[in-house]
Amino acid sequence: MDALEEPRLITENGVASRVGRIVEPMIRSLGFRLVRVRISGLNGCTVQIMAERPDGTFSVDDCEAVSRSVAPLLDVEDPISTAYNLEISSPGIDRPLVRASDFGRWIGFDVRVEMAVPVEGRKRFRGFIDAVEGENVAILLPDVPEGEDQRRVLDMRDIAEARLVLTDAVIEESLRRGKEALRAAGLDEDEEDEIAPEPATPAVPKFQRPPKPVKRPKGPGKFKKH
Repeated sequence: MDALEEPRLITENGVASRVGRIVEPMIRSLGFRLVRVRISGLNGCTVQIMAERPDGTFSVDDCEAVSRSVAPLLDVEDPISTAYNLEISSPGIDRPLVRASDFGRWIGFDVRVEMAVPVEGRKRFRGFIDAVEGENVAILLPDVPEGEDQRRVLDMRDIAEARLVLTDAVIEESLRRGKEALRAAGLDEDEEDEIAPEPATPAVPKFQRPPKPVKRPKGPGKFKKH
């Protein structure tokens, strides 16, 4: 299966799920992967769409390209009746993990997991990703008493949310991979420094579209309150 077509094992519900179904084919056609759709009450209503390239990178230009394509699509399909801000962004360093390949790419790193279905009566786990086994992820728990098995195998289909813990190791690895992506694009170290000096904490590329106006009838009739 192509990396862009790999199914997401952790999915959204409700309005976010409808938005995801609408925009994912378009995002995939542009060469990106949809990571997550999140609807929040920030600034009235914000629709946040996280996307990335298969190698995990996502530039400001990529944000703009996705926004130009999905904004008209959402206007036509109209899954949200109220006014909203559309925000396109990369997943960030402390990124959510939603695919088996996401967990596989960060084996050995610290992760927080919240289960939708409890495992041994427990819903929250923090540990180090040990392995990906089909639709399961194995993590090593440092808080397990000595003498007990540290390894827990979690079904990714039962995970509500999984996210990398923002540690120095994650930041360093993210920067290293970013440099490798630039070199693969034909940029050497000197060119990279001239284009974008490394920040102390890497920024998350974002592109925000102005709020969608509220639809109101021109004449008598009913309309939804906002």
